[in-house]
Amino acid sequence: MARLKQKYTDEVAPALMKKFAYKNVMQIPKVEKVVINVGCGDARDNAKAVDAVVKDISAIAGQKAVVTRARKSVANFKLREGMPVGVKVTLRQDRMWEFLDKLFNVALPRVRDFHGIPANSFDGRGNYSFGVKEQLIFPEIDYDKIEKIRGMDIIICTTAHTDEEARELLTLLGAPLVQA
Repeated sequence: MARLKQKYTDEVAPALMKKFAYKNVMQIPKVEKVVINVGCGDARDNAKAVDAVVKDISAIAGQKAVVTRARKSVANFKLREGMPVGVKVTLRQDRMWEFLDKLFNVALPRVRDFHGIPANSFDGRGNYSFGVKEQLIFPEIDYDKIEKIRGMDIIICTTAHTDEEARELLTLLGAPLVQA
């Protein structure tokens, strides 16, 4: 079992129950899913770019990534409906816990001049999203084999109803949130 999942059941859930005075254990916020998204704007010119991104994100997530396609045609971007525009992967259960553990304890500390992830990136409904500038911070990525450095968006979806509950959940899980 993932270390972070064990920490959630042993330490985080009881602490949240006590702090927010929940009457039922089902009210305790949980991490529902993690979505990793990479936009690939140069995919219209280079068809192999999408394959490289799928390979990288699949290695990082431990699960096959899905190519996202344009829903509408946009002439200004030279984009037609159905063209590949990015790659995403949704992680749940054990893979989600393993990814979060790797993200908080291995990948984020490898970022140059890292002071923490912003604490104000909550959406008002308990979900948290932030961006990473390069995929090289993950140990699965070999520096010599990448074609282009790409950033990614990471969205952590929780069952929390407020940002305060979600912030406390992520802090207790070990997310390096920087206090603004």
